[in-house]
Amino acid sequence: MAYSTIPKGNLYMNTVLYSGTGSEHTISGVSFQPDWTWLKSRTNGQPHMVSDAVRGGSKQLYPDTNGGETSYSQYLKSFNSDGFVLGTDGGINASGQTYASWNWKAGTAVSGNTGGSGAYKTYTGSVNTTSGFSIIRYTGNGSAGHTVPHHLGTAPTFRITKNTSIADWACYQEVLGNTKEMKLSTTAAAGTTTNYWNSTSPNATNFTLGTNGITNGNNETYISYNFSPIQGYSKIGIYTGNGNANGPFIYTGFKPSWIMIKRTDAANQWIMLNNKMSLYNNNTGDELYADSSAAQNSFTDGGADFLSNGFKLRGTNASVNVNNGSYFYMAFAEAPLVGTNNIPATAR
Repeated sequence: MAYSTIPKGNLYMNTVLYSGTGSEHTISGVSFQPDWTWLKSRTNGQPHMVSDAVRGGSKQLYPDTNGGETSYSQYLKSFNSDGFVLGTDGGINASGQTYASWNWKAGTAVSGNTGGSGAYKTYTGSVNTTSGFSIIRYTGNGSAGHTVPHHLGTAPTFRITKNTSIADWACYQEVLGNTKEMKLSTTAAAGTTTNYWNSTSPNATNFTLGTNGITNGNNETYISYNFSPIQGYSKIGIYTGNGNANGPFIYTGFKPSWIMIKRTDAANQWIMLNNKMSLYNNNTGDELYADSSAAQNSFTDGGADFLSNGFKLRGTNASVNVNNGSYFYMAFAEAPLVGTNNIPATAR
């Protein structure tokens, strides 16, 4: 794992909250031109919506459903140097409603041909090796052992893959292994794959695919969001719950700004926390759920303390802290650590 050279986490991943206007609306303050933006209404039961610069900003996918890609000009219309422009649709811009946007920076265009078994196919993408994030759009070939470059330079430990037609969102997590998968759009526990990853872990150059149409249908089109942790900036892993209000502390090496948690050994929701919404206080925490269109919820026994070097679970809700439960997490930094001496970039 590389050490961060990022002075502030919000230069590569940033949460921006905004209020809808019902009219075309420019959202600024992201601090960079996003390449992947994830939007969710906080006050209404509207679907999650993601757009990326590789497919085109005006094309949408919906993480809480298995629906296919849509192209609608009144959702996210375009990206700009400090944010993005919204259309008038109430799902992302209703007057008087509030919204969360989560934004990631990639920025370096890549393209080429896939490899491994079967017919080679074209791919395009955008990558940022500094922050360990890439977006790859590829065409499947239906052959076991099909390999797709991710351009990160180190093996990604978490990937979110979606057939842009109707299919589940398939998630690979290194600690679970290459025969397991999680589905972003459901509460289901991690399951054994039906040949999603060809029982092969990614390496520093490629990820490998099996024959299942969820990840590698012949001539089907896919988008893959790939994450390689950067020490002091991002952390991806597994923790074990203790079922106690004095819950486990998870060391990240930085103060988190955004955390996603999913129980892997039983059905529970994908919990999304960030430092812009209300954090843990009086045994509650404001949360959104990647698998659900539900509005923001102040979840009793579900919050977490965001600390200077990690996060601590304070609740006993099974979605974050049942005794001996296994939980996946992905966290990004507010203030990364830099260099091998682990000195914080920003004193607080």
